[in-house]
Amino acid sequence: MFASPEQFAATNKANIESLLSLANSAFASAERLAALNLNTARTLLEDAMANTKTLLSAKDVQELVALQTAMAQPLVEKAVAYNRSVYEIASQSQEEASKLIEAQIADLNKALAAALDKAAKSAPAGSDVAVAAVKSAIAAANSAYDSVSKAAKQVAEIAEANVAAATSATVKAVGTASKASSKKAA
Repeated sequence: MFASPEQFAATNKANIESLLSLANSAFASAERLAALNLNTARTLLEDAMANTKTLLSAKDVQELVALQTAMAQPLVEKAVAYNRSVYEIASQSQEEASKLIEAQIADLNKALAAALDKAAKSAPAGSDVAVAAVKSAIAAANSAYDSVSKAAKQVAEIAEANVAAATSATVKAVGTASKASSKKAA
């Protein structure tokens, strides 16, 4: 039942490779998020400068209000786009981690099944029932894990659809409000 030095080394190597893969994925996500934040900050600064110049050129209060209202729509759209990008980065990172964990669980299940088969061959007569019970428990646990995993993915998909719908509604509402305010100011 004890692992040979070769099996132990192979297991350690596989675990280290998994950890490196997870670490590389996390660093890639952090890099994408940092790049997004830098680009967003640069764009916001440029937009603020341009908007300030535009607002300073207003000749009266009505024009100032109309300019501010017109600037609201692009600002909301950019905020929504930023949040969507952050969500996508987080979702991709979570998906990569989930795939790695699922692969680890599959490998663990294979190793456990092999160990059970080996133990069953060298077990005393009459232990078939105990081995079958353990295999049945493992199968039930795997089935439960699969069900929970599928349910979690469905919840994530529903949440993503709800976020997309809410985002779209927000952008439309701001656009409608901006048009209505522009007509009142004119």
